[in-house]
Amino acid sequence: MPEQKSRIVRCSLIQASNVEAASQPLAKIREAMIEKHVGLIRKAAAAGAQIVCLQEIFYGPYFPAEQSARWYDFAEAVPDGPTIKLMQGLAKELRLALIVPVYEIEAEGFYYNTAAVIDREGQYLGKYRKTHIPHLEPGFWEKFYFRPGNLGYPVFDLGFCKIGVYTCYDRHFPEGARALGLNGAEIVFNPSATVAGLSEYLWKLEQPAHAVANGYFIGAINRVGREAPWNIGEFYGQSYFCDPRGQILAEAARDKDEVLTADLNLDMIAEVRKTWQFFRDRRPDLYGDLVKP
Repeated sequence: MPEQKSRIVRCSLIQASNVEAASQPLAKIREAMIEKHVGLIRKAAAAGAQIVCLQEIFYGPYFPAEQSARWYDFAEAVPDGPTIKLMQGLAKELRLALIVPVYEIEAEGFYYNTAAVIDREGQYLGKYRKTHIPHLEPGFWEKFYFRPGNLGYPVFDLGFCKIGVYTCYDRHFPEGARALGLNGAEIVFNPSATVAGLSEYLWKLEQPAHAVANGYFIGAINRVGREAPWNIGEFYGQSYFCDPRGQILAEAARDKDEVLTADLNLDMIAEVRKTWQFFRDRRPDLYGDLVKP
């Protein structure tokens, strides 16, 4: 019998600092950040990436640092808005899949923190809406902007692997991480915006734990820099890939824009799950209390 080839998938995470001041016109902010990210996506493509994930609401600053109705005009439709259409064309041109986190408007007054998934043919496969919405000091006023996600925990089949998305604050909740594993995710991407001093010590604790508990890879992304005028803290980067054993495979810098690229050998998933039979040994018949209000 011919030797079976390993299922190696090359992925890139893009962490980047904001370009324009938050006081600039929203169109100018969006245009500058999209232009920057298009260049970084092309860099990932040149490195051979098959999947590229962008950071949370990639086309601007982390505006939930304040509560202002001005930012409602930053939202767009998914998938029919201009950003997703542009990224569909780019995905098709470069032959790579894209996870594109944006601010979504579904209807007037209905806003979500959403990540669109686009395949290598430029086809829109669907979206994930951030499920758990924080409202915390200092400067994480997300309930002012986002409704809780209502699409569950979809897994997207790219043909060569299956991926899921779990956004920022979601990572503190193991229930959705487990649901993504049960739904068949092999790689889970977590686009984030988190600052030093609040939960930095959890950054490399929780997500490797999710990877181990569910036997999949994780790509965790955090933006970089300080964002005026709010200055809620340092977005400390350190995006990373983690394998199903909880080991960090590759890690980006703390304080600079970076395209982090790594090869993920998906054969490790079966190997790890044959050793640690966590899915086999689950007891859902005894977990009813977990879903009580």
